[in-house]
Amino acid sequence: MSEILIPAEPEPIHMDLLKTAVIVVDMQNAFVSKGGYFDLLGYDLSAVQKIIEPCRRIIGIARKMGSKIVYLQMGYSPDLSNAGSPDSPNWFKSKGLRMIRQHPELKEKLYLYGTWGGDIIEELKPRQGDVIIKKQKHDGFIETDLDITLKSLKIKHLVFVGTATNICVESTLRHAFSSGYFSILVSDAVSPIGPSLTQEATLFNVKSTFGWVTISENLLGALRGAPVRFTM
Repeated sequence: MSEILIPAEPEPIHMDLLKTAVIVVDMQNAFVSKGGYFDLLGYDLSAVQKIIEPCRRIIGIARKMGSKIVYLQMGYSPDLSNAGSPDSPNWFKSKGLRMIRQHPELKEKLYLYGTWGGDIIEELKPRQGDVIIKKQKHDGFIETDLDITLKSLKIKHLVFVGTATNICVESTLRHAFSSGYFSILVSDAVSPIGPSLTQEATLFNVKSTFGWVTISENLLGALRGAPVRFTM
């Protein structure tokens, strides 16, 4: 059997491992590592670095159990041709895009594709068979192949980990709900940008409306109880 029961709020939820994808959101050097974009902006990285280990454990065992691992990778091409036009709201609101324009000497530390900053962190490095979806919006479904990829794999359940809880994670999870996916947010494997109330607000929104919330130990315990399925 590939179906397991996940202890979660507001109620436990059944999950078919072979129809499940772990969505790893923006765990890139620019947002997680010392010397990256968020570090240069002065953000405290302790919260996001704390989630690396639960993310690693979830990815590892879910991959072994036959679930798909899907990485969302935020970034722009080096020429910024996919960053939107100069009169778009993104050019006005994106601090990262502004820094890329104003400080090209820092490009390796920011989130341009093909740079250290744009790369997924070494601890969570994708493996053969994993899926990488490049995105330019907070919402991983917008102008990407995420939905068609998940549907082609017959995915029904999504497990969300990564950063930032209140921005890219929540934006993508809300879209997933509207697209018919059952979403499970792992509260200690996601980290917010901003005060703790932003994390609390997202957890409330998910529990009340958009999906289910669990913790990594509940998810890992359920996964360990399932029969091991080795896949190529």
